[in-house]
Amino acid sequence: MSIETTMTRAWQRQAAWLWLLLPVSWLYGFVTLLRRQAYKIGLFASYRPPIPVMVIGNITVGGSGKTPLIIELVTRLQKQGIKVGIISRGYGGDSSQMPALVHTGSLPSIVGDEPSLIVNMTGAAMAVCPNRKQAITTLLEAYPDLQLIIADDGLQHYALQRDIEWIVIDASRGFGSQQLLPTGFLREPMSRLKGANVVYHEKADRTTMDNNQAQSKRLTMHLQADKLQLLWSSAVEIDDLIVTAKVPMLPMPNSRIHAVSGIGYPQRFFDTLASLGFDVIGHPYPDHYDFSLDELLQYTEQPIIVTSKDAVKIKALLIDTTSRQPLSEEYQELANRLWVLPVTAVLSDSCYESLQQQLKALNIDINNG
Repeated sequence: MSIETTMTRAWQRQAAWLWLLLPVSWLYGFVTLLRRQAYKIGLFASYRPPIPVMVIGNITVGGSGKTPLIIELVTRLQKQGIKVGIISRGYGGDSSQMPALVHTGSLPSIVGDEPSLIVNMTGAAMAVCPNRKQAITTLLEAYPDLQLIIADDGLQHYALQRDIEWIVIDASRGFGSQQLLPTGFLREPMSRLKGANVVYHEKADRTTMDNNQAQSKRLTMHLQADKLQLLWSSAVEIDDLIVTAKVPMLPMPNSRIHAVSGIGYPQRFFDTLASLGFDVIGHPYPDHYDFSLDELLQYTEQPIIVTSKDAVKIKALLIDTTSRQPLSEEYQELANRLWVLPVTAVLSDSCYESLQQQLKALNIDINNG
């Protein structure tokens, strides 16, 4: 078991031994405060891009639903005529090949899994680099007519100045012990929420019928599970003819399935599958985990369901394998059991209202027609 997985489980249980790490958390908090103040007073240089920047991130370790939120916002802005680009540090990619533009055919091993997913879902202009200034420069050189840049994560990257901050909070996990790393899973103290838009990621079945003013203004989202999709197409090309093999049977509710997840908070994925009626055998992996086909072979007999983020990497493995030789019988049998559960972020009306007000303040006109 990795250190990341061990710590994640300890935070979930709020294990008593974590309090032994409190002095380390105090030191972490002190250094974090000094660093932020150094940027605020200009001791450390920060970059002001030529167009507005919207940062979407979190103050907690682990997944909060940030990537589906970005996909939904980008899709919405595109429909409203806004020319929006995206930057990311490209975690899990090859930093030696960055800055790099991300295209639909980009390899997750080069640009990172989340950028690959975002671009494949939205077709938006995107660049990746740990140095956000270089990412923005690369992006604007290729797409000089952009009106807005959305920074995927980078909330704590104070070397980049920003105009809008949205912080995503997983309501089911909350803030745990409300302690900073490593005692708790906070990257920054709770006070960091002040001045930012806080979007609460809630369960889809949570009641939102409270009509009081505070509730109506609360920014919320939930993830809506879409239809299961076969990860690997069963169509093959033989002598310029497309031959389609028998499509594997769709996993049905009440059936047992392997749920394999390398996202920040795998339990949410497992809970979603359970809510759909599946008998879930959960296999959690660290965030951005690099799977191998041989590793997936251990999950036999039942269908294997993965997240969209993991699917882009697993599909790249299958493409790479078939580029060298046809899939072996063993790998083909595995491919026939691999399914993806896509999700869509559903935002409250207050989210869109707030976004429209913020963009209007930045003189970015939304075409509501």
